[in-house]
Amino acid sequence: MARTIVITGITRGIGRGLVEEFDRLGHKIIGCGRSVDQVSELQNALGSDHHFSAVDVTDDALVADWASKMLQAHGAPDLLINNAAIINRNSPLIDVPVSEFDAVIDINIKGVANVSRHFVPAMIERNHGVIVNLSSGWGRSTSPDVAPYCATKWAIEGLSKAMADELPSGLACVPLSPGVVNTEMLQSCFGGGADTARKPDAFAKVAAPFLLALGPKDNGQSLTVPA
Repeated sequence: MARTIVITGITRGIGRGLVEEFDRLGHKIIGCGRSVDQVSELQNALGSDHHFSAVDVTDDALVADWASKMLQAHGAPDLLINNAAIINRNSPLIDVPVSEFDAVIDINIKGVANVSRHFVPAMIERNHGVIVNLSSGWGRSTSPDVAPYCATKWAIEGLSKAMADELPSGLACVPLSPGVVNTEMLQSCFGGGADTARKPDAFAKVAAPFLLALGPKDNGQSLTVPA
């Protein structure tokens, strides 16, 4: 049966891979990204069965307006995937500029809260659905030069588990590590070393059915997409 799936950060990397795979599997996707041009390109490529919007998830008013329109047009999602995230340029914490640190925090944590704030109440009203917040191996461990990113993904683990305790029995909230995927963020950390990781399209072929199989039984569990 076709599902309605909301995904943030749809224009590249993991988000783009998931959008294309969910489309191939016949599901309806409601997505957002920051780049107007890239969002338009994706809409044109995949067609009117889906609805893609240019939205900055750090702006709560814009997210509220987007969510209101999408809920009115498409109803509550079966699956909400908070994927939008950025990473700081490799640098010791004390050398990360304030503006860069703030941007990582605002997108990776506040963006998740904003999107959840405006979509999850409709899911609660239905007592149905799964919220997946993209975490990371660096949400469960640490490495030098990526402290801001680590901080946000550790935060996502805690936020997700606390939210799981607040949900009714028909819902689930899951912090999900995608594993190692060859995205622009991975390339910014490891350069050419990222080439050995699986590409987003290969990742999505495994991740999409894994995501679709999640349910209340998984509430509050820290999970990882199978290798």
